[in-house]
Amino acid sequence: MAETRVVTLGCRLNTLESEIMAAGARNAGVGDAIIINTCAVTAEAERQGRQTIRKLARENPDARIIVTGCAAQLHPETFSRMDEVDRVVGNMEKLDATVLSAAHGPDMVVSDIMEARETAGHLIDVPVISGFEERTRAFVQIQQGCDHRCTFCIIPFGRGPNRSAPVAAIIEQVRLLVQNGHFEVVLTGVDISSYGTDIDELPALGQLSRTILDAVPDLKRLRLTSLDPAAIDDDIYRLLADEPRFMPHLHLSLQAADDTILKRMKRRHSRDMAFDVVRRARDARPDTVFGADLIAGFPTETDAMFENTLKAVKQMELTFLHVFPYSIRPGTPAARMPAVPGNIAKERARHLREAGDQTLHQLLEKSVGTTVEVLVEQGHSGHSQHFVPVDLTATAGVVFPVGGIVKARAESIDQDRGRLIARFAA
Repeated sequence: MAETRVVTLGCRLNTLESEIMAAGARNAGVGDAIIINTCAVTAEAERQGRQTIRKLARENPDARIIVTGCAAQLHPETFSRMDEVDRVVGNMEKLDATVLSAAHGPDMVVSDIMEARETAGHLIDVPVISGFEERTRAFVQIQQGCDHRCTFCIIPFGRGPNRSAPVAAIIEQVRLLVQNGHFEVVLTGVDISSYGTDIDELPALGQLSRTILDAVPDLKRLRLTSLDPAAIDDDIYRLLADEPRFMPHLHLSLQAADDTILKRMKRRHSRDMAFDVVRRARDARPDTVFGADLIAGFPTETDAMFENTLKAVKQMELTFLHVFPYSIRPGTPAARMPAVPGNIAKERARHLREAGDQTLHQLLEKSVGTTVEVLVEQGHSGHSQHFVPVDLTATAGVVFPVGGIVKARAESIDQDRGRLIARFAA
């Protein structure tokens, strides 16, 4: 019997949840099935999901096709009507192996996600840990859902309200991952900056991070995924200042740096607030590196508004950018706003990426001659503490331990690939 295959579309959180589904399916003996974990961040993402389903069904005519993820949660009937699909499973049910493994039962198992209140059921358990085969960085989901209503975003209706996992369960998961050989852990979720805001007894994200580091002394590195500039608590800055195991690389859910556009996006931060986050972080630890999510060509964005965002990339020295030309997401308020022509949005996205490439090059230049600590992810490559990609060199016969952390001296830059070349000295 063929093993169940999970195909992931979309975000890093989907990737983590696909690991859980794959392990659950193995443990439950599910076979001859393909699970497609869909994305709904744009209409194009949903179209690609349907295209992927049809392609996989053609290539695997004997496999059961199970569709889940945000697109399935939002539009279950659309997927259920597809001839290729055997079952549609909602986001609340997809981590339940008994639902995935049921050979019989309803063709559509999708609950009202806005009624979701669970906080710990999604956490990785012991059998799933073996799914992280590369033994490098591992992801721990600390919360689910989002209570905000950005005008361009449909995801809260696919993921439900914010709900935080218990501290003890998170610590236990991190401890198990470290025991299994992972030296770097990344805290992830839909809106991790809102961790703890749903339950009075829970700490904020910064205190949770410190508690994890204190409770698991063998953890070498702790990272955070995307942060909301409006909700970064003071403990984050204190960790940057006094905890070397807390990585000096923060990624901001910025989206724009023009106040008018931020208001029309219904974001909670202003341009000045974003600059203040960067200033405070670098006051705490001067070598802190920032990445950001940015949307180019949001409805009503003028050339002058765009220039404010473009200038901010350079002024804030944002290095690792995730840039998206605005894409209409039906069902959102932004879809009813006056649109920027698609070719202009794409051109603005190109300019943002070029600006990000320039600041990354500046960072790489400053890194040459310094010692970098590299988490080895493949035979001769990995990422530094600043999440800079690094290729390692050494004398003949040296074998770099995958999952280990080594110190190396940055000697040059691979311009074409945007990477440091660093020599390891035993």
